[in-house]
Amino acid sequence: MGANEEAAKDAPSVRCAATSPVARGRSETVRPSPHPQSGGGGARRSLVTEGASGVALITLLSLAACGPAKTPAAPPPPQAVEAVAVSAPRASGGVTATGTLERRREMALSFRIAGVLTRVAVEAGDSVRAGQVLASIDPAAVDARQQASSSDLDKARRDLERAKTLYAKGYVAKVRVDDAESAVRSAAAAFNSAAFDRRWAQLVSPASGVVLERKAQAGEVVQPGQAVVTVADLGSPLVLRVPLPDREVVGVAVGQPVEVTVDALPSQVLAGNVTRVGQSADARTGAVTVEIEVAARPDLRSGQIATARLASRAPVSTGPAFARIPAEAVLEATGGKAAVLRLENGRARRTPVQFGGFDGDDALVAGLPDGARVITAGAGFVSDGDRVTVTDPKALGSAKAGGR
Repeated sequence: MGANEEAAKDAPSVRCAATSPVARGRSETVRPSPHPQSGGGGARRSLVTEGASGVALITLLSLAACGPAKTPAAPPPPQAVEAVAVSAPRASGGVTATGTLERRREMALSFRIAGVLTRVAVEAGDSVRAGQVLASIDPAAVDARQQASSSDLDKARRDLERAKTLYAKGYVAKVRVDDAESAVRSAAAAFNSAAFDRRWAQLVSPASGVVLERKAQAGEVVQPGQAVVTVADLGSPLVLRVPLPDREVVGVAVGQPVEVTVDALPSQVLAGNVTRVGQSADARTGAVTVEIEVAARPDLRSGQIATARLASRAPVSTGPAFARIPAEAVLEATGGKAAVLRLENGRARRTPVQFGGFDGDDALVAGLPDGARVITAGAGFVSDGDRVTVTDPKALGSAKAGGR
């Protein structure tokens, strides 16, 4: 075997050398001729040297052509989102709503005349009795008006007596007496009005109860009708007023039993009953107010948050059963159709659903299987098929707090 062939045999150890056009051209130039010229060993030595040099050049060019393999770009990290599981619609037709406990009679007391507050005798939480003075305004202006109207009334009465005397003697006509009588009645009305305003210079409690709120301080100028103190009549029942969607209020009737839970008493279920069902819906939300009477207890107070659970008596609907999801999970809604992003194997999948409208912070949708997870926070930054990772909002908040 010749030196040319041995060198060529060693060269193919670089795999991509054969792919280089320069290498292929050079290999052809160093291939020995099948008909060597006469000249003996000198010619052969020249060919061997030339072949060895060509193989070395081929190797260098092949290495330069191959080079190090390029590292592929890393895929972008998955988008962090929040997700919730969809629960099956309630088959029992139950209704749940949240509202605020309050006394049926809660009165915001105010003066009917303007004045400067000179005294506020109660604070929030104080017990009061019917007729107790709660606040007073400076009566100077009212007293002056009352004195003036009293003087006008005395003068009108004197004029009437004089007119009657003159009429009896024939010096004046009967119309003079009639005018004097009218003046007396007008002066008496002005005096009574001033006396009524003088009584309202003091604010008294109309019922025995408790002060819920004090809204003004001594020294302030108050206007007619401006609330100064709010008083709850403890003799009136404790009620819970909750808004219900019009589609659910159809099955609610007066006298219906209700289970009530109060946030302040999480382990207790209180009994109540429906006492009033509103006859008009709110123009903005479409909700109807339902009043529920709850048995009063010492540990229940006006202003506490409570949740009522009622059993709906509405007939079973033949339409789709709507489940509740957070309103932010709905991407777009037109008529009775909407779309959400469903979480499936770590990717967001755009899923069409039937849309039943909004109910407070929730959206009513149908067409999602029970237990399906829909993306809520972050849905606006994700497209169909994108990789996502579900983040616990509590953990995310702790991480942000730690970073600060």
